[in-house]
Amino acid sequence: MTTKRTKDQAKAILKSWLKVFAAATIACYLAGNRDWEVLVNAGVAAVLPVIYTWLDPTDKRYGRKK
Repeated sequence: MTTKRTKDQAKAILKSWLKVFAAATIACYLAGNRDWEVLVNAGVAAVLPVIYTWLDPTDKRYGRKK
């Protein structure tokens, strides 16, 4: 049971990271920037707060447990 829950949490986290990365990259692209390095950097910068949320043990959504 724990393995299924862990897999479901991992899927939810990765899905969240992918959505944030895609949104930032698309927004930057639509703003007129076509440089791939800048687009990837925008995506990575957008994912960092979500990673911080995941690492935060007090976050109830999917923070690491104490």
